[in-house]
Amino acid sequence: MYYSHFGLKEPPFKITPNTEVFYTGGNRGAVLQALIYAINSGEGIIKVVGEVGSGKTMLCRMLQTMLPDKIESIYLANPSVAPEDILHAIAFELQLKLPKNADRLKVMQVLQAHLLARHAAGKQVVIFVEEAQGMPLATLEEIRLLSNLETKHDKLLQIVLFGQPELDDNLNQTNIRQLRERITHSFNLSPLKQQEIGEYLIFRLRAAGYFGPHLFNNAAIAKIADSALGLVRRVNILADKSLLAAYADNQYLVTPKHVKAAILDSEFGQEQVKVSLKKSRWWWIAALPLIGLGIGLAANRIDFFHALVKPQTIFKQAAPQAQFAAAVEAVESDLPAIAGTPVAEVADLPPLQEGPAVNQANLVESPAIALPATVDAMPVTITPMTSANGLTTEANKAIENTLPLILAQRLNATSAWLLSQPTTTVSIQLLGAASEAQIELEIERLSREIELDNIYVYRTKVNNLPFLTVLYGNYANRIEGTQALQKLPAQIQKNRPHLRTIAGVLQETK
Repeated sequence: MYYSHFGLKEPPFKITPNTEVFYTGGNRGAVLQALIYAINSGEGIIKVVGEVGSGKTMLCRMLQTMLPDKIESIYLANPSVAPEDILHAIAFELQLKLPKNADRLKVMQVLQAHLLARHAAGKQVVIFVEEAQGMPLATLEEIRLLSNLETKHDKLLQIVLFGQPELDDNLNQTNIRQLRERITHSFNLSPLKQQEIGEYLIFRLRAAGYFGPHLFNNAAIAKIADSALGLVRRVNILADKSLLAAYADNQYLVTPKHVKAAILDSEFGQEQVKVSLKKSRWWWIAALPLIGLGIGLAANRIDFFHALVKPQTIFKQAAPQAQFAAAVEAVESDLPAIAGTPVAEVADLPPLQEGPAVNQANLVESPAIALPATVDAMPVTITPMTSANGLTTEANKAIENTLPLILAQRLNATSAWLLSQPTTTVSIQLLGAASEAQIELEIERLSREIELDNIYVYRTKVNNLPFLTVLYGNYANRIEGTQALQKLPAQIQKNRPHLRTIAGVLQETK
């Protein structure tokens, strides 16, 4: 609904995990790289803990896309599996053929034979267990027994447990200590800080096609951070509703007023308001005796003050303010007459009626204000007009005469490039705009810092209007793409570039 209002080409804050917009800030990128290393090392059980909505599922999906081809992954989304059924569930995910009415021992034999065959073929198998905190302890113990499957040198099966903080409570129980001892790597997804939330918001907006200034002011970001408690899912919900509120208000900047409306429209926000009201009500009840005591002391102090200070003294304190206001009014009324008068003559003007508060001669002759002989003689410096890219108007005109050739060249090169690349190829989206002239200038600017031959431009539509997107480079996988993204010049990284797949780009150009 609000996409065209803010110049967006797609929803920026969908809560469905989308690996195209994985945010590496808030330590998420570091945890992802550490998980890839831990899985590649093939040792023990790995645990990832985070609150509801902290991004565990997104991390799991990213792992599935970034692990090398030699690692096969299966995904157990339902934690409520009985101990006697867990082996069947894993065999089903691995698409193993089991004898009819196969018992636990037979399933284990088939599973071990399959894992040995994959190991002989140079493959690893990893199981991702979601919502592991809801898994019965006996089932967790059954999974622990699977970690015993190994060769002389390697484990046959890797296990990664994703769960909420309750998972730690379960693993701390005595009867599950054997599983706890098998955990070799443990990671925690901490809540995003306020600064990271601001960066996350603009990152998601950029990924959705927005390239203007930040749509959320600092006060709005602070309010979102306070209500969302640093949880990514809550940030997405509040950001989406805040943009909708700003759109309904016909505004182009999200303010605390819009965030407040979003909070009141969300389930967790309503609960927070109820808790806040309850706390304030108890605070007022507890504070009533102190408030009464304070009022009594204040009344006594006012009486004592009036006994010591005469009323005219109070009015004398305010006199300089009145004199200053009168002086300003007088100066403003004399401005036309003073405009062409030499400084020496201005200094000789009669003092203002309210004189003692303002010494006009001192104001004019102050060393901090070095005026020329007359106001008319003040030097004027004319600076050539510059545009947003920092170049002068003349320079931009010179560039515009040659850039259409560059844009046409990159559009043609991109068409051939898209057809020649596998759909899994990864590129880096740098920016986008509806204006061809703006894209031409941006390409010229980018070519000063990165190779022009690796800059690609393709056309698409946003809200049925023409739109151009600029990409950079092509990489075999996300790991290489991430490494290249991190090496981009700081000036380019200010636009929050992010990874794209050729499959996603082709889908856009249909």
